[in-house]
Amino acid sequence: MPDTVLLDYGPGGLPFRIPTAFRDRTRVIRPRFPPALADPEAAIRAVLRRPHAGPPLRDRIGPGSRVAISVCDGTRAQPRRPMLRAILDELPTPPEQVTLLVATGTHRGNTAEEIEAMFGRELLAACEVVNHDCRDRSQLVRRPDTGDGVPVWLDRRFMEADHRVTTGFVEPHFFAGFSGGPKMVAPGLAGLDTILALHNGPRIGHPDAVFGVTRGNPVHDPIREIAAGAGVDFALDVLLDGEKRITGVFGGDLAAEHEAAQEQSRSEAMRAVDSRFDVVVTTNSGHPLDQNLYQSIKGMSAAERIVRRGGLILCAAECRDGIPDDGAYARALRAGRDLAEVAGALAAAPRTRPDDWQVQVHCRIRERARVGLFSALAPETVRAVHLDPVEDLDRAAAEALEAAGPDARLAVLPHGPVTIPYVGRAGEGAEDPCRRER
Repeated sequence: MPDTVLLDYGPGGLPFRIPTAFRDRTRVIRPRFPPALADPEAAIRAVLRRPHAGPPLRDRIGPGSRVAISVCDGTRAQPRRPMLRAILDELPTPPEQVTLLVATGTHRGNTAEEIEAMFGRELLAACEVVNHDCRDRSQLVRRPDTGDGVPVWLDRRFMEADHRVTTGFVEPHFFAGFSGGPKMVAPGLAGLDTILALHNGPRIGHPDAVFGVTRGNPVHDPIREIAAGAGVDFALDVLLDGEKRITGVFGGDLAAEHEAAQEQSRSEAMRAVDSRFDVVVTTNSGHPLDQNLYQSIKGMSAAERIVRRGGLILCAAECRDGIPDDGAYARALRAGRDLAEVAGALAAAPRTRPDDWQVQVHCRIRERARVGLFSALAPETVRAVHLDPVEDLDRAAAEALEAAGPDARLAVLPHGPVTIPYVGRAGEGAEDPCRRER
């Protein structure tokens, strides 16, 4: 066991020193990352030409067609440039016929400076880049409801293009099972009414709305249905390691390529432990995912899976952009004197509101365990959202372990929600160990 573990934190990482007295009762839990691809752009081109399912990209797109491509927003570490360069080279249509749609969901639109950093000047000069706006009904078109009643509104530019392409990356998602694939249509390019229905209380509270589960997941099932109905012509997803390097490329028909990517991600990310821990140190995968507290609930959710009831989660997330302070998540948390009031107001709301789902998960985690946050936020800001500010992560972990007794156990998740820890035996069924306690 090493003395120090480098945690994903902000852009540079954060060293965490394992308390000497508890080193033999500490488990550092990481994914089984394969080696990064030596030439990722060549691998992407190969998949575009020989997909996992269906014909090559070039054979699906008519010459001169208008093409809309869904791309992750600035909170995600998607390697946009190599993915998009390869796609543009394979398309039999000029780049001025291509629109890159930033799939914001309910997030704010990215600024001009952020977009330049995300895409680079070469791509911006070649293609139109547009932020999706879920609240602007004029930018949306109505589609048939899902079988379970979700009203479907999707981005007009995406649906009115001659051809539709999604790009993303696949990793475990704390209530939708996995990211990427169909999520690049909904919620990424969906209207607010659609997003609120997909994220309502019963769906988020369901035991199968969790990391690693897609089939039977009441959040992911309608997302797949919406994406299938949208008519995606080609989907491209990648897998990333802890340094955000490409380790795998998947492409072709949306359902088939995403299933293949999920299978690979699941085999890398799922890690069994024999019992729960008194203290779990986690992260939110570093920048850009840990740029605000709203996103950092994901890292806490990973720790929730293996912390004992009444234990302590210590989350290291930079939160350079705040909670964000002007969002519905911050307002809902600050509206209650304690979490009981926050949860009561959430339960009493007549309908789902933006960010209610994050408040719901926040309350669930805090019901199970105490949560300390090491971040760039002011201590009073952290207390106002019912978390404990942590000034010294090493000391906080050591003190909590000592208070828990000589047999206390520590787990460390250096990559946060990129890892899916679960209590069970290695080799069990791929999805069952991830289901939450009923």
